[in-house]
Amino acid sequence: MAAPSEAPVTRQVSGHAAPAPVPSGPPSWQPLAAAVAELPVLDASGRPVLFGELFRERRAIVVFVRHFLCYICKEYVEDLAKIPKSFLQEANVTLIVIGQSSYHHIEAFCKLTGYSHEIYVDPEREIYKRLGMKRGEEIASSGQSPHVKSNILSGSIRSLWRAVTGPLFDFQGDPAQQGGTLILGPGNNIHFIHHDRNRLDHKPINSVLQLVGVQHVDFTSRPSVIHV
Repeated sequence: MAAPSEAPVTRQVSGHAAPAPVPSGPPSWQPLAAAVAELPVLDASGRPVLFGELFRERRAIVVFVRHFLCYICKEYVEDLAKIPKSFLQEANVTLIVIGQSSYHHIEAFCKLTGYSHEIYVDPEREIYKRLGMKRGEEIASSGQSPHVKSNILSGSIRSLWRAVTGPLFDFQGDPAQQGGTLILGPGNNIHFIHHDRNRLDHKPINSVLQLVGVQHVDFTSRPSVIHV
């Protein structure tokens, strides 16, 4: 039987804090509520999978993105796509992206970004809400992201073009929803959580990889993806 719903997890590691190793002993972070672990996400075929099953056996880096039309999310996921699977396997870590669109958009988004790791969607945003992901943008200086290549004008134009030329004309998620990054597992243990305050406030990928013992990745070489 599921445990009673707990308050959203709000513990956050500052974007300016020096990375620290994930504790190897008993979990020192707030556990993930069982009610959250039992919520479903959908894979690319629309098949439901319990959220907690994604990290039941091993640690996972779980990245919640704003929406699939967001050019900043697209370029961030393009860099996630550059992480070699062998690096993750050596550290026994899974990489997971979660969006909030219909599952019908997953395949096209993966093709666009070159992303081949695990990806799911939470169309009702129930997990976003339970984990305390913000809605709306907080005015805060997030610094220059090493993962965003486009300026706001060119990026927004590309996003709009993808919206109007896609098979389903929608925003592929709530435009006001912000994302975040977590390190979860094995089991319902939260080792790290970062809530994005605005669209540019995502964690630099290498700082997250360092927390789980994954090798540093050079993100300067760009993958062969189609920009539309």
